[in-house]
Amino acid sequence: MSAVAGVILAAGEGRRLRPLTELVPKALCPVGNVALLDRALTRLAGLGLAGPGSVAVNAAYLADQVVRHVGDRAHLSVEPDGPVGTSGGIGRLRSWIDGRGALVGNADAYLADPTREPGKDIAAMLDGWDGETVRMLTKPTLPGTTGGFSGRRFTGFSLLPWRYVRDLSEEQSDLVRTVWRPAEAEGSLELIDFDGVYIDTGTPADYLLANLQATRGGSLVDPTATVTGTVTNSVVGRAAQVEGSVHRSVVWPDAQVLATESLTSSIRAPGNLTVHV
Repeated sequence: MSAVAGVILAAGEGRRLRPLTELVPKALCPVGNVALLDRALTRLAGLGLAGPGSVAVNAAYLADQVVRHVGDRAHLSVEPDGPVGTSGGIGRLRSWIDGRGALVGNADAYLADPTREPGKDIAAMLDGWDGETVRMLTKPTLPGTTGGFSGRRFTGFSLLPWRYVRDLSEEQSDLVRTVWRPAEAEGSLELIDFDGVYIDTGTPADYLLANLQATRGGSLVDPTATVTGTVTNSVVGRAAQVEGSVHRSVVWPDAQVLATESLTSSIRAPGNLTVHV
């Protein structure tokens, strides 16, 4: 197998997830009390890709938060003038990728690992790869939807050969136009099946759905949280305080639910910010 670098794209503004993403970038929104970005990094680490020589993270919107969160765990590529798209983000990393293939993941993709072993669910992305084809992790297209690739939809990760990466511009563009469709046209796009759960966490409803999926029907309460009320089928974050009732909801770290409150199908963030779904 050809040498591969891991890249997690974390530069997006997450406009559809506002007002939550006015506080933190989408990549740092917690799902099951784990930041989406950390879930992606753990998945790459499960494939042996870890550290700044093997993994890169790009950042643009609220970049300082992403930079602090990543620290020295990965090479950081900051886009100072705003996000330049999935293709532009990879283009800015060409000199770092330096001849390797690139296993690229979207930070906002929630993948429920059917094996519960980090990385094993996407190991097929690398198995037997010759370094020439473009691979895309996919599931069947949802009923009533259009687009996709041969009846399948992208589920968060793609594998790009160096022959494509080396020609990518640093200007605003997306991988659909610069890599995926061209590869499809030349017959070099391989669609890899993902048999787990995939959720694009771009909207509050889907973000809540991902959190509920992470609970596996129960609740996830951080040990530093204080709960004197009731919590059912919900996620309660670090140092949160729940005095009231929480059902099928997410309480972010340091957020509070008063004794007089009852939250259902909601997301509570610090400062009493509440998003009802």
